[in-house]
Amino acid sequence: MQSFINDTLDEILKTTKTFENVVFILPSQRAGIFVKRALKNKITTGFLPSIINIGDFIEEISGLKKADSVQLLFHFYTIYKKEEKEADSFDTFSSWAYTVLQDFNEIDQHLINPREIFLYLRDIHRLNKWSISDSIDETSLMKDHFSFMEKLYYLYELFYKFLVSSGFGYQGVIYREAVAKIDAYIQNIKNKKYFFIGFNALNAAEELLIQKMLAAKNTEVFWDIDKAFFENNHQAGSFIRKYKANWKFYQTSSIGTITNYFSRTKNINIIGASKNITQVKYAGEILSKFSNYNDTAFVMADESLLPITLNSLPSNVDAVNITMGYPLKDIPTTSLLEGVFRLFLNQEKFQKKESKSFYYKDVIAVLKHPSLYQLLYQNDRNISDVFLEEIVISNSTFISFEKITLFFKVLPATVKEIILTLFKPYKTIDGFLSRIIMLLLALKDKATDLEKEYLFRFYTAFTQLQNLHETFNYIQDLKTLQQFFKQLIQSESLSFQGEPLQGLQLMGVLETRVLDFENVIVTSVNEGVLPGNHQQTSFIPFDVKKQFGLPTYKEKDALFSYHFFRLLQRAKNIYILYNTEHDVFGSGEKSRFVKQLEMIRNDIKEEIISPKIVTVVSGQKNISKTQDVLEELKELAKKGISPSALTNYLYNPFAFYKQKILKIKEFDDVEETVAANTMGTVVHDTLEELYKPFEGRYLSFSDITVMQQKTKQRIIFYFSKHFKSGDISTGKNRLIFEVANRFVINFLKQEKELLKNKENKLKIIATEQTLATEININGLDFPVKIHGQVDRIDELNGVTRIIDYKTGRVESTNLKVSDFDGIRELRFHKAIQVMLYAYLYTQNNQYDFSKVLEAGIYSFKNLKKGFLKMNFSTNSRKPDSTVTEERLEEFMVEIKEYIKEIFNSEIDFIEPIDLKY
Repeated sequence: MQSFINDTLDEILKTTKTFENVVFILPSQRAGIFVKRALKNKITTGFLPSIINIGDFIEEISGLKKADSVQLLFHFYTIYKKEEKEADSFDTFSSWAYTVLQDFNEIDQHLINPREIFLYLRDIHRLNKWSISDSIDETSLMKDHFSFMEKLYYLYELFYKFLVSSGFGYQGVIYREAVAKIDAYIQNIKNKKYFFIGFNALNAAEELLIQKMLAAKNTEVFWDIDKAFFENNHQAGSFIRKYKANWKFYQTSSIGTITNYFSRTKNINIIGASKNITQVKYAGEILSKFSNYNDTAFVMADESLLPITLNSLPSNVDAVNITMGYPLKDIPTTSLLEGVFRLFLNQEKFQKKESKSFYYKDVIAVLKHPSLYQLLYQNDRNISDVFLEEIVISNSTFISFEKITLFFKVLPATVKEIILTLFKPYKTIDGFLSRIIMLLLALKDKATDLEKEYLFRFYTAFTQLQNLHETFNYIQDLKTLQQFFKQLIQSESLSFQGEPLQGLQLMGVLETRVLDFENVIVTSVNEGVLPGNHQQTSFIPFDVKKQFGLPTYKEKDALFSYHFFRLLQRAKNIYILYNTEHDVFGSGEKSRFVKQLEMIRNDIKEEIISPKIVTVVSGQKNISKTQDVLEELKELAKKGISPSALTNYLYNPFAFYKQKILKIKEFDDVEETVAANTMGTVVHDTLEELYKPFEGRYLSFSDITVMQQKTKQRIIFYFSKHFKSGDISTGKNRLIFEVANRFVINFLKQEKELLKNKENKLKIIATEQTLATEININGLDFPVKIHGQVDRIDELNGVTRIIDYKTGRVESTNLKVSDFDGIRELRFHKAIQVMLYAYLYTQNNQYDFSKVLEAGIYSFKNLKKGFLKMNFSTNSRKPDSTVTEERLEEFMVEIKEYIKEIFNSEIDFIEPIDLKY
C-alpha cells in the first residue's frame, strides 16, 4: 500500500538528495517513527533528517518549556492569592482555575488580543448587572462572579509575565512567545530546509508561524487531503480549503499533494452492535480472520474501552502496539490508595477522629486489597481473615487504632510497620503524603513487573505533589489532596512500551494522524463519541468565541471529520462499528460521519449483529438421598425438627437440605442497621422478662403498669445484648429502636384495656417454654422428635391460649384452615407453626380437652386486630377457633405425611421453580 508518508518522501527525494540540514516537523512523535522507517528503506547512505513534533519545534523557537497542569495551578494560586484580599481557599480555587487556564491557553494559541477579549467579557457582565431601577438583589455568589470577571485580565497579565520570566508555561504562552521570536529565529536557520508534514487543523499561532517559514523560502508543506473532500464542500476539507483561500503563499502556488485514493474500490462494512461489549467482542472476531497484523489498525473512538479491548483480542494476535495510555483509574493500585483516603475522610465524616476509630468497611477494604492481603499470611492463615471474624463477632461498626495495633502485633516487624503506619493518625498533609510514598515503596518488594510499573507511576505523582506542597504549602486538608488524586487518576494514564512498528496498532483517533493502514477497524462510531458532544467548559460564551475567532464545537467537529475520513482514504478493508443501544453515549445513533459516508459511496455493506445467545436450560436443583444423607436425617430425627424447620422444608426442600444436612449457615457480617430478626429477638426477650415473674399467677391492672415503667430500660438492655457495639441513638437504628419500644408499649396498653374489665381473668401459665415430643410414623423404623419454643401460654377466662408473637404482619386469613388437606401452601405456614405448638403443649401436659384450647398469633404490626386465632369454620360469619383433640389428630395425620416425605429415600430434595421469595 502506498501511504501518505511514502508519497511525501517520494516527492521530497525528487528535490532533496542530502538530509544533513533538513528538519521534518510532524503532528506527533509517533508519526516520526514511521517516517524514519520509511526513509531508511528509501535512502542507502547519508544522514537522516532531524525529525521533531510541532510541540518541540515551538518550544525551540520560544525558548520556553511546557509545564504540567498541577505545577501551573500552584503558581497561578500564588499570584491570585497575592492580589486578592479575600482569596478563595486552594480547593475552591482549583475547582475553577483549571477552566481559566484552559481559556488563557486558547486565547494565546489563537493570538487573540487578551485586553480586548477580557474587557469585552467584563462589559457583558456589567450590562448583565446593570438595572435602571437598581433593584437587583445581588447574592454573594453573584458579587464574587462579577468581581472575578473584573479582575480576569489583570490576573492574566500577571501570570503571563511570571511564566515568561520563569522560562516555562502552558502551551498558549509558548505559542505566543514563538510568534514574537519567529523573525529572529528565521534569520538563524537560512541554511536549513524545513518540511511540515501531515498537518490539518492549525491554531492561529501555527498558521502564522508556518506562513512566516514559507515566506522565508526554505520550507515546504505537505498536506494529506483527498480530492473527494477538498474539491467538494465537505467538512473534512474545510481547514485546508481555508488555508488555500487565505494564505498569501497559495495565491501564487498550488496545494500539490491532493490525492485521489478515496474513490478507489474498498471493502467497507458498517456494523451495528448492541452495547459496547458486543462491538469489542465482534471486532475481536474480525481480527481473528486476519493472518498478518503489521498493516492493521484497531481504532477506538471511545478510549475508555481499552481494558475491555485488551481482554477481547484473539489469541493469534502475538504483537500489539498500544498508542494510548492505560487509565490510572482502572489500575488495581488506585483502589488501594482510594481506600486509604476513605479511611481518614470517613473518620472525619463520622466524627471519630478523637477516638482514632475507623469505619469497619474502610478497614476491611484496605486489608483485603490484594497488594496488602498477600503480606498478611502467617501459619497458612491470613491475619486479616481472623481480624474480620473478630469484628463480626463483636459487631464493631468502628474499629479503634489501639485494637488494630493490638491485633497485628504478631506480624513480622516490617509488615507490622506498614500496617501501623497506614492506620496511625496523621498530623500534617506532608506526613500523609510520606505514608503513601512509604506504602508504595514497601509494596514493590512482592510486586510483579507490571505491578511495579503501576507503583512507580503513583510514586512519581505523589513525590511531585509532596515537593509542590513543601514549596507552596497550599494543601491544607485531606479533602483537597483527595481532589488532586481524583483529577490525577481521571486525566493521567500509564504509558505502554513496545515495538511501535510491529503487530496490531491499538490507537485512539488522534494517534492516527499521518499514518495509513490497509485494514482499519473503528469502534464506537456514534454521535456524542465521534464527534464528541458539544459541551464545553469555559468562561467564554459561544457568541464571544465566534466574535473573536476562537474555535467552537463546529471546528472540533470538522477536525474529527478530517481524522475519520483521512483514515479511510487509503485503507482497503474498513470495518466501522457503532452501538445501537440507547446508552449514555450516542443514544444508539450512528455518527453523522457514517451517514455522510453512506451518501458518498454506494459499495457499503451494512449489518446489525447481536451476540450468539446460547440458551441453557437450568434444571431444578435436585439432591438425591444417598445413604450418607439418610444417616444425617436419622441424626436430625433424634435431635428434633422444629415447626419453622418443617415449614422451611415445605417451602423449599433444597434450602432445608443445605441448612439441616449440610449445616450451611448464613454468612455472618457486621450488623450496621438493626436487622428484622434482631428486632424480633429484642421484643421477644423483653416480653419474656416482663412476664416471667408472673408465671402461674393472674395478672392485675397494676402489674401491667409496673411492666410499662420497665419497658424502655429493658428494650435498651436487649438491644445492647443482641446489637453488640451498635449505635441506636441516631438515624435508622433510632427509628427501629422506637418501633420496637412502641410494639411492646402498645401490646401492654392492649393488655391493660383487657384487664380494665374486672370480669376478665388473665393467668400466665408459661413464657418461652421449650416443648418436645416424639412421634411414630408408619413406614419409619425410628421415632421422630418434634420440638419448639412457645412464646406464651396463658389462660383467659378459662380458655387456654397458645400464643406466638410475630413482629411482622399477619392477617386473620393466614390462620383460617377449614381443611387440613393442602396446607402445604405458603399462606398456611403460620397456621402449621401454631398448631404444632398446640400439639406439643397437649402432649407435654396430658391436656384435658374438656377445657377450651385456642392457638393463635399476636401480630405487632396488626395489633388492632388483637389476638388472631386459628379459625376452622367454613362459614365466614361464624368463626370456630377451638382446637379440639380430633382437629389436632387430623392435623397430625397430614404433618406425619410431610415428615415421612423428608425421610423417604425415593423423594429427592428439589427446589421448586415457582418460589415466591
